[in-house]
Amino acid sequence: MENKFIKNKKIAIVGGGMAGLTLARLLQLENADVTVYERDFDQNVRVQGSTLDLHKGTGLEAMKRAGLLDEFYQHHRAVASKMLLVDGSLNIKFDDHDFAEFTSETRPEIDRAPLRDILLNSLQPNTVVWDRQFTSMKKENAGWRIHFKNGTDAYADMVVAADGANSKVRPYLSLLKPIYSGITLIQGDIDEAKINAPRLFSFAKGGKVMAFDDEKFIGFGSKDDGSVMFVACFKCPENWLRESGIDFKNKDQVLSWFKAEFSTWSHIWHEFFSANTVQFTPRPQYYYPLDQKWETQENLTLIGDAAHRMPPFAGEGANVAMQDSFELAEVLTSGKFSDIKTAIGHFEKDMIARGADSTRMTLENTERMFSKTGLEQMLSFFKTIHG
Repeated sequence: MENKFIKNKKIAIVGGGMAGLTLARLLQLENADVTVYERDFDQNVRVQGSTLDLHKGTGLEAMKRAGLLDEFYQHHRAVASKMLLVDGSLNIKFDDHDFAEFTSETRPEIDRAPLRDILLNSLQPNTVVWDRQFTSMKKENAGWRIHFKNGTDAYADMVVAADGANSKVRPYLSLLKPIYSGITLIQGDIDEAKINAPRLFSFAKGGKVMAFDDEKFIGFGSKDDGSVMFVACFKCPENWLRESGIDFKNKDQVLSWFKAEFSTWSHIWHEFFSANTVQFTPRPQYYYPLDQKWETQENLTLIGDAAHRMPPFAGEGANVAMQDSFELAEVLTSGKFSDIKTAIGHFEKDMIARGADSTRMTLENTERMFSKTGLEQMLSFFKTIHG
């Protein structure tokens, strides 16, 4: 059946993350004219973020539909599925290493960089246009004229916003504001962690560590490139970041804050905050209301964090985003709908409901993790999983 919704139409995807690249791949398999506009200068810009565990039915299903499942398994990291559950003094309460086969098979992990490369290499040449940071767009004919920070512009008959939690495209569809979760995390990235944070690097044994104490959480894991990403998460008011006065480019200031905020935690954690190569990024955590809605347009829609941002405390974000990609590709190419607005409306109704379910699950998990009995609850959770 001819794909009338995408035939002779230019489709622009704003954002070259996992959701945008997955959608581009799936649409190209149906012969769509699709271009991805990405703000990164080129493909070699370092990919930030934690290792991802892809779930059956969502992330893994997306890779299957994209015809990339074999490549995924060539690059997935079984060791990254291993986990230690500890308290603030690094006393091991649960060691997942004996169950690694289980977690590796059910939620296989992969670093973001190789996953992005797999998706990029699956696309037709020049599908991704780099150094295109979205600034604005205006309606033109039946589509949009998109403007970028470097002074260039482009026309598209249809725009898909895949530009993440702080999407600049979303306001053209919805002005609904996100809700602060009560949690802020400080992300730290350390190159050559074996040298720059040797004690904690070796403690993780190639896997990840989850530490709970005093209604706070620190998590970290190593990547195949030898780097470590960690997050120090705590409760604070929404305006804390603005009022703290901390210069996050000054590691002495960040270390002083950590010593005060995590005062009951082992001094061993200080290794992360004084590491030679450490770079900090503060990230207040927000989510969209579970009952969000907007008026469907026939030439604009959202996927991933742009549609349903949520804290990272259930591992759902990337998986839900990749499901958005294959669900949108499906409605645009299946021929089941009378017109494109009906197709997009069907997708958005289902996508918002799925996003709300994942957000609800995430918020419930957040409540557990940052409670006075967070360690005990997480210990019970992991013991239940492994019988």
